[in-house]
Amino acid sequence: MFLDHPTITATNSFTEPDRIERLGRVYGYVAALADMAGKSSFIEKFTQIHDHKGTLIVFWHDAPTEDEKEFFSKAWASKIGDGSTNVEHEV
Repeated sequence: MFLDHPTITATNSFTEPDRIERLGRVYGYVAALADMAGKSSFIEKFTQIHDHKGTLIVFWHDAPTEDEKEFFSKAWASKIGDGSTNVEHEV
């Protein structure tokens, strides 16, 4: 069992707590996509996901591959995410 999950934060999370809930769903979606792709160490590569006014920002320990970035793009663009393609990556 993996216990060192990334930090989940959002701008205005105190007044809009649904942002944190949405990020939790996105994290689950991304973890499932990585698991299905056989990327067992994927969740160890990033430290934080943050919703900044509708833009998903992913903070990485190690540089992500293009398919790892795509996991976040798919999740954020889905109905459980923001429904947009606004995703940024910080290494």
